[in-house]
Amino acid sequence: MANSTPTPPSPSEVTKVQQPAESTPGRCFRGAIISSGLAVAMYLLTQSIIQTLGNTPLPNKSATALNIAVAVRTLVVGVSTLATSIFAISTLGLLALGVKLLIQQKTQKAE
Repeated sequence: MANSTPTPPSPSEVTKVQQPAESTPGRCFRGAIISSGLAVAMYLLTQSIIQTLGNTPLPNKSATALNIAVAVRTLVVGVSTLATSIFAISTLGLLALGVKLLIQQKTQKAE
């Protein structure tokens, strides 16, 4: 039977962990632009889904089919609304962080 205990890696084999990039106002504002674009796209998609589902008649032959259709519609609209709100909130957070970093840079230069 072979030795199943692994040997520790040598220092040359250990990979270096990259440090996360420093936050800058420019990076925050670029991220906010991207996030806001996705939020607008998701909002338009959500409105399209709502209109499409609103114009489609519900099945009325079976109570079970009606319940399933209502549940699916609710889930689809809810998930798209959730994605829209997540992108919108992240846009606000990135904008706030960018403004905070700008203020910090201005106060550090003034000192």
